[in-house]
Amino acid sequence: MFLVDSHCHLDKLDYQQLHQDVSDVVAKARTREVKLLLSVCTTLSGFNSMTELISRCDNVLFSCGIHPLNLNEPYDFKELRRLASGDNVVALGETGLDYYYQQDNKVQQQGVFCEHIRVGRELNKPVIVHTRSAREDTLAVLRAEQADKCGGVLHCFTEDLTTAKTLLDFGFYISFSGIVTFRNAEALRQAVRYVPLDRLLVETDSPYLAPVPFRGKENQPAYVRNIAEYMATLKDVSLEELAVTTSTNFGQLFHVDMQYRFDTDRLR
Repeated sequence: MFLVDSHCHLDKLDYQQLHQDVSDVVAKARTREVKLLLSVCTTLSGFNSMTELISRCDNVLFSCGIHPLNLNEPYDFKELRRLASGDNVVALGETGLDYYYQQDNKVQQQGVFCEHIRVGRELNKPVIVHTRSAREDTLAVLRAEQADKCGGVLHCFTEDLTTAKTLLDFGFYISFSGIVTFRNAEALRQAVRYVPLDRLLVETDSPYLAPVPFRGKENQPAYVRNIAEYMATLKDVSLEELAVTTSTNFGQLFHVDMQYRFDTDRLR
């Protein structure tokens, strides 16, 4: 079996007490059949430190972007494009809009979000979108900037079915995190049942949002297995089918040759 953690922050994990290093995290994930990780940055300086921490690892890919809550840090769009053009960088982001925590810089958030999509279109790399309390503006930016031309995913989905339908009609993928296992997340479980298998992704958003039964502890890529098992039950499919489909979806969205990775894994 081959599972993918489509969104994690490997540079944010606890390497003082819980993990020896990134190789340790990757090894723990692999014991639970999680064999490919997408490590997502939230600042340009953080991208440099993240890639230095992880170095070259066959099981880890990168995204490059500026989180909407980190716009107080220096950023330069030429530098964003330069970093995002790297061969091991498969996406722009995470980017998007967050009006839950910040509303005084909406125009700035929208401008930076637009620029990520423009770079994504130029490089033919998808965008990883964060949205919170900003549904209408998020969808408006995606339409205006023709994000369907580069594709993308709304990560850690917590929106309603209407938003899910709009994103699916737009050609986007939808990714679910450990929140789906929380007791009060029935509306989110309905969204999992609604989204077609061929548009689903699975993520941890490590080190945040650990699924039940690890809620309250640090999340890690190995726990994608728990989320996938829960989602497979909701979709009434086997874990193996969900793993194959979501891993294939990952490859299609991020232009990763998953068949090669499947075949290589079989030879080990």
